[in-house]
Amino acid sequence: MTIDSVRGAPDNPEPAEPELVQLLTPEGERVEHPDYPLDLSAEEVRDLYRDLVIVRRLDLESVALTRQGEVGLWPSLLGQEAAQIGSGRALSENDMVFPTYREHGVAWCRGVDHLNMIGLFRGVSHGGWDPAEHNFHLYTIVIGSQTLHATGYAMGVQRDGVLGTPSAAATIAYFGDGATSQGDVHESFVFASVFNAPIVFFCQNNQWAISEPLEKQSRIPLYRRAQGYGFPGLRVDGNDVFACLAVTKKALENARTGQGPTLIEAFTYRMGAHTTTDDPTRYRLKAEEEAWKLKDPIERVKAYLVRNDLAETGFFEKVEDEAKQLGRELRNGCLSMPDPQPLAMFEHVYAESHPLMSEEQEQFAAYLASFEQSGEEAVR
Repeated sequence: MTIDSVRGAPDNPEPAEPELVQLLTPEGERVEHPDYPLDLSAEEVRDLYRDLVIVRRLDLESVALTRQGEVGLWPSLLGQEAAQIGSGRALSENDMVFPTYREHGVAWCRGVDHLNMIGLFRGVSHGGWDPAEHNFHLYTIVIGSQTLHATGYAMGVQRDGVLGTPSAAATIAYFGDGATSQGDVHESFVFASVFNAPIVFFCQNNQWAISEPLEKQSRIPLYRRAQGYGFPGLRVDGNDVFACLAVTKKALENARTGQGPTLIEAFTYRMGAHTTTDDPTRYRLKAEEEAWKLKDPIERVKAYLVRNDLAETGFFEKVEDEAKQLGRELRNGCLSMPDPQPLAMFEHVYAESHPLMSEEQEQFAAYLASFEQSGEEAVR
């Protein structure tokens, strides 16, 4: 018996590059897809371009602040802007987002102040924003756990009986390719499928789970995993903001109308490090990064605008100036953040008083007070 016979190798193996949904080529040429029509005005395209440029600028400023010791750590979204802006702009006001820790572009679409995210990674706040205010949950550091939270939330929406009505809402859960190896993600797939929950699973496949390449995560394209759980999955060009918008829009509408979950695999590339504590030069080739630079999500939208005369003279400079100004405001806001009082770490952990938390707070307060007493005795 051969190894292939044990594995059940197919007669026609899956091609290395499975078909993906694409509406805008890397050269900026518009193409049509029969299942995902998209009609955008010139103003809407310019707005998407503005989103992409601003989000990248805020992200690069955040990396710089980290390198200068003003922020403890930062997970960059460089290269993944189209996946986040496209899917983020597909959301309705009622939809609920469950992010990981890299969805700065989606946060921008939901109106979350980037400075609040900086506060989280600077260590001056517990979470940084009110999830209910923006329908954007707090960042989740534990890999994959937010998919279960999102599935439970979606099942709650389903039981509200609003699906198929104007007030219907869908749920979207973001995660990376590495998270698909976590048990929580597979459990969420089971529950979402069995209960036909109104949820979209949005996997940003940036091909590197820190230093672990995609080929060590799965023997098949990630979107095909949905088939085993009984709901549709598809792969989209994650560097194409048009395609990400169209695909996510349709998946969310299917969820709102009671047609159940969808898995979207946004095939993209993490151009920077996993976080600012990581060194990608130790595990991947420079040539790989250079090849993906040719697929840059911002440049293809710019090429489309120029090719079709959809932007007036000075538009691109105006957007760059706005992005730079927002970057300066972010930097100034970060540098002016006051350091919290040590005892503030015990605030807002629970909605009501918690015995263990109160005990720990008292112990820590006594510990801090001991330094003051030591100082007074030294003066005497």
